[in-house]
Amino acid sequence: MARHLTYAQALNEALDLSLANDPNVFVLGLGVPDAAAIFGSTKGLVDKYGPQRIMDMPVSESAMTGVALGASLTGMRPVMTHIRLEFAMLAMDPIANQAAKWHYMFGGQAAAPMVIRLIVGRGWGQGAQHSQSLQAWFAHIPGLKVIMPTTPADAKGMLMSAIKDNNPVVCIEHRWLYNLYGEVPEGDYYVPLSQPNLLREGKDVTIVATSYMNIEAIKALETLKDIGVTADLIDVRTLNPFDPSMIAKSVKKTGKLLVLDTACRSAGFSAEIIARITEECFSDLKQPPRRIALPDLPTPTSRGLSNYYYPGPYEIVEAVCSMVGKDPGPAPVIKPEDYLDVPDASFRGPF
Repeated sequence: MARHLTYAQALNEALDLSLANDPNVFVLGLGVPDAAAIFGSTKGLVDKYGPQRIMDMPVSESAMTGVALGASLTGMRPVMTHIRLEFAMLAMDPIANQAAKWHYMFGGQAAAPMVIRLIVGRGWGQGAQHSQSLQAWFAHIPGLKVIMPTTPADAKGMLMSAIKDNNPVVCIEHRWLYNLYGEVPEGDYYVPLSQPNLLREGKDVTIVATSYMNIEAIKALETLKDIGVTADLIDVRTLNPFDPSMIAKSVKKTGKLLVLDTACRSAGFSAEIIARITEECFSDLKQPPRRIALPDLPTPTSRGLSNYYYPGPYEIVEAVCSMVGKDPGPAPVIKPEDYLDVPDASFRGPF
């Protein structure tokens, strides 16, 4: 019988197994050992491994990230957790200018094997300073590996791989994925940090998505199936190093590319995907690639604005239908009682 865990439980299991397997692994960050336990992802770890390995930190993001970096340079394997990506903006020097460069500057004789967990996503009025998806920042930096696991299985397998990796790895997790259930293998489980994942197979369009936009795409595909349209849905998973070969193979089959991103449109990772595929598959494209991303505006706080700021399944259906010459049907009527800027009734936040 298949075993199902939530995304948060899968992260917790990855940390638990990694801590048990290697005494050099430790977890640190603001709120890591508290009752909320980073939305449940570090729950119970301080009771099992003690405060020497599950460490709370003061509100000094650059300093705590520097502690993690220094520890990694001595052979430890820290997992630094920032409860929001924006907090890591205060620590860009140790991340981008130190950890990312160390292996290169010392000719491969030194490494900084650290994981930096960053949480993105909307809900409960997180607003302009707590819900940005800045994955393109980190993916742009040579020397950093950048992952965005979508499924619970990938949350476990990619985090365990990241902790064993000798490079600094930025693991970006979308808050709306934490309650998502999925099948997760037991025991040690490792997913390579090297290639996308084919979530759905079809023939009409290639859809490429990051993080939570894969979930919106899966919902859209249910509607599209009813009007006779199918698509390859490819979860990017690893942004750096980015391997476009699976996407290119799909585009050679469908001739149509739609990219979905959780970030703003301009200079986002969606542009990188389109550029790479256009370079490799220009003659295979039957029409210009398209992308669906956030507006080039700060993320809103109010639920009313959020309802219109974030694209959802209908926008995906509408784009795909336009590409294949189908009628998407009328747009759903948004009612305040139906859309409260939460993925489901069980969602609680912000902490």
